[in-house]
Amino acid sequence: MSYTLFIKRQAAKKLNSLQRPDRFRIIEKIELLAINPDNPDLDIKKLAGEPYYRLRVGDWRIIYERRDDVRIIAIEKIKPRGDAYK
Repeated sequence: MSYTLFIKRQAAKKLNSLQRPDRFRIIEKIELLAINPDNPDLDIKKLAGEPYYRLRVGDWRIIYERRDDVRIIAIEKIKPRGDAYK
């Protein structure tokens, strides 16, 4: 059973501002994440000392929170690699 996706306003604005190829690539990976957050084909890491995970899509990082008890994934930020962890 897949997870429900929530995309925060800040992340949605960033996603909509991206060029089409990047936007479609990121949307495709987020959809795969919702279907199976433990998918070994996705480049996912738990962020040390934080409740968040990061999904790498090329030079972009998707920072998200995963709630297994209610099967929700909340996309917090979509940022370029250099700015993602600030």
